Amino acid sequence: MEHPTRPRPHRKGALPAAMVTLGLVLSACGPGDSGSGARSATSAPAAAKVQDPLVVTYDGGMYVIDGTTLKVVQDIPLDGFNRVNPAGNGRHVMVSTATGFRVLDAQGARLTEDEFAAPKPGHVVHHAGKTVLFSDGAGKATTFDPSRLGDGLPQSSTYTSQHPHHGVAIALADGGLVVTMGTEEKRTGIQVLDDERKEIARSEDCPGVHGEATAKAEAVVVGCENGALLYKDGKISKVRAPDEYGRIGNQAGHDDSPIVLADYKTDPDAELERPERVSLIDTRTARIRLVDLGTSYTFRSLGRGPDGEALVLGTDGALHVVDPERGEVTRKIKVTGRWREPLEWQQPRPALHVRDRTAYVTDPGSSTLYAVDIESGKVKSKARLPRTPNELTSA
Repeated sequence: MEHPTRPRPHRKGALPAAMVTLGLVLSACGPGDSGSGARSATSAPAAAKVQDPLVVTYDGGMYVIDGTTLKVVQDIPLDGFNRVNPAGNGRHVMVSTATGFRVLDAQGARLTEDEFAAPKPGHVVHHAGKTVLFSDGAGKATTFDPSRLGDGLPQSSTYTSQHPHHGVAIALADGGLVVTMGTEEKRTGIQVLDDERKEIARSEDCPGVHGEATAKAEAVVVGCENGALLYKDGKISKVRAPDEYGRIGNQAGHDDSPIVLADYKTDPDAELERPERVSLIDTRTARIRLVDLGTSYTFRSLGRGPDGEALVLGTDGALHVVDPERGEVTRKIKVTGRWREPLEWQQPRPALHVRDRTAYVTDPGSSTLYAVDIESGKVKSKARLPRTPNELTSA
């Protein structure tokens, strides 16, 4: 899950951001026990109504949308500012609310009563067949097999960090876990745990640690205010930013690419920095290359194409296609009109979500959803939505 550089004061009438957006967590539950903090209503999965569903949030609810026709299949009211992320099984979406992670059956077009209760629910990360929810309010990472969703909550395991903080955790193929370290006031780095949750590596050379991505050969990258940390082949390496303050906070990886796409900011005192450069982190060399787009972008602008292309949705209304190996913009696909990032990060702004060979883009200004064929660069279809779209994802 992506987050902005800094939380902003919530708008009047909205729930506080710290309450509803900065952490997704589950109370303790282990094998064979859903735990006292988890709520589950066991029932048979609903028949699939939508084969390729998209989920779009709006102020006070969310739409389940047919990914081919872009028609709204179901309108689900849900109070508050809610965030959505893929659960990792092709059917469900995790919805972060004021109380925790709700399970949305996107194919069945229904919000279930199943919930991983969590104070300040935050990042949701799927990797190596496991999904990890991180609770900022508890500092707790909850790991489960998403293929078990659909008939009540699945068995899960938890790891609690030393202090609650706005963090993230990534499950590894060998059963290990990469998890951030910090406190509510200061975030410092990462630690790597084995399958028995014993520490095998750590680095605290990562002020303001935020965000994650995995690349080819299970190279894990997390962002810092002075570059990034790279965990690969059992070792943690520092990726130095070319500037003294070079903040990386949001990343997009691809399993077949050794290069991670990330944002890049250089002004620690800006009320809202609107960067025009992105960073390419090469996990083979632990080096950063900067690419000037000539336009700004936001934390919802980053994606990867089917062949590892780096995709950035610019405020010029174009989808910028970057060759990660050459570090060059190779194409610009015009999608929306020009737009400007709002000061409050909860406010709607165009969002990019990539699935297979299609890039889906929202335009809050016109309440329009676009489907763009990445190979041809053509808009395949578009649709007007009843309400202003905010977040966008798929199952």
